Parts: sequence; structure tokens; C-alpha cells
Amino acid sequence: MTYIAQKCGIRFRPPAVVLIYKDDDQDKTRQRTMPVRNFSKFSDCSLAAEQLKNNPRHKAYLEGVSLCQLRKLYRLLKGHLGGESLAESLEKFRQEETIDPEEDMNKLDDKELAKRKSIMDELFEKNRKKKDDPDFIYDIEVEFPQDEQLESCGWDVESGEEI
Repeated sequence: MTYIAQKCGIRFRPPAVVLIYKDDDQDKTRQRTMPVRNFSKFSDCSLAAEQLKNNPRHKAYLEGVSLCQLRKLYRLLKGHLGGESLAESLEKFRQEETIDPEEDMNKLDDKELAKRKSIMDELFEKNRKKKDDPDFIYDIEVEFPQDEQLESCGWDVESGEEI
């Protein structure tokens, strides 16, 4: 059987992930409620999302739902359990999932760095143009304006030394 996910959301009381999907064989729209158990405001959202997605009972249904979306749903539930409003939880999630270009990633620990890299990979895949896309252009040439005088640096000046 093939299931096509249409919408995925979270229910706060009792905690559950709700999936609205289309059953490909019967062409019917159905709803599946997956209860969230053993989850508290101290739980790891990424781990819980991975466990749900890999659960044999739900795996076929969640095939079309990204791990990022499940993490977001668990983050909203975690915020709700911690006493945050939905708007506060959404804002915190948005801040966590946004890359600050001024941030020095050399100072991050391995877990945070992996999280930032995952966010960048997802953003890259989302914005990437593939050959099958209708607006795909193979060779794009862009002229950049040269209004200002170019600054030279010491490292880009040719020296007589060869390495």
C-alpha cells in the first residue's frame, strides 16, 4: 500500500501527532493519530522525531513527512509542556532553525555544528535547481558591476616565491 501525506500536525491534549493522508489504493482521505508517549519538556525532540519516523507501525505512513517537520512538531509540544504559548514556541523554533551568517561556527560543539550543517543542507536542497525544474538554465553568466575601486590584499599579490 502507498500512503501520500497531505497534512501533519500536533495535538496537545492528549499529546499525539496527527497525519492526514491519502490512501492510494482506495483514493480516500484518512486521518491517523499517533500517540506521543514518554515525552516531557526535558526530552530530545530530534531523537523523538527519529523514533516516531522509524517506528514499524507508522513508518509507511510517515514516508512523505520530513524529519524536520516532525522535529518542529515535537518542539511545539515541548514548548506547550513547558508553559509556552504557540506563538512563543513558533518564534523560538524559527530562531533555532535560522543560521546567523555572523556566527562563528568554529566555537560550536559537535552537536550544535551538526545541527547547523543539517539546516544548511535542507536549505540547499530546497533552493537547488535540478535539471527537471522548468526554470532550470544550464549555463548562467552574470556581470557584476564594478562601481567601486577594488581593494587589494597582501595574499592576492603575486610574489616571486613558488611553492
